[in-house]
Amino acid sequence: MEAENNSELARLQAIISGAVQGVGFRYFTMDAAYELGLTGWVRNLHGRSVEVVAEGEREALEKLIEKLRHGPRSARVDEVRFSWHPYQGEFDRFEVRF
Repeated sequence: MEAENNSELARLQAIISGAVQGVGFRYFTMDAAYELGLTGWVRNLHGRSVEVVAEGEREALEKLIEKLRHGPRSARVDEVRFSWHPYQGEFDRFEVRF
């Protein structure tokens, strides 16, 4: 008997604020996204926050949000604001943007 596939593809946009620049947050995010099978990108923004755009299964994206709320040990996450968007399939990997 085959398991039912309830995966829903989605796109996540998140802004993470706090002490999140210069502490390995982008590479932490890239590793987490890779581990979860997500595509997209992460970059630093002016104003000392980090932006993430990721696509994949909604369940995996929700796990990414949880990881973003904690960040690497050297980071202090004050807030994660995020929004959901339709999946666009525009990325073939997850990368750090500069």
